[in-house]
Amino acid sequence: MTGPESEAEKEILGRITEMISQEKDLRDRMAQQEIDGTTEHALLARLETELDQCWDLLRQRRARAAVGQDPGEANVRPASQVEGYLS
Repeated sequence: MTGPESEAEKEILGRITEMISQEKDLRDRMAQQEIDGTTEHALLARLETELDQCWDLLRQRRARAAVGQDPGEANVRPASQVEGYLS
């Protein structure tokens, strides 16, 4: 990206940072046996899906901006569409 991040992108990046922190917290709670493995895996799976969607939205916005299109027209795609993307 050549210009400064838009407010929308800052919000997306902030949400990504928040979810990464939540992921670390879940792993710490599991290590301290505050939650069981089943609960941890379910919560981690949900977080990973949301993270994939946020990263996809950010990529869409940047790609649209790079070709002169309105990044605001990017939309959150369904989990089934973004799951399994390779970074």
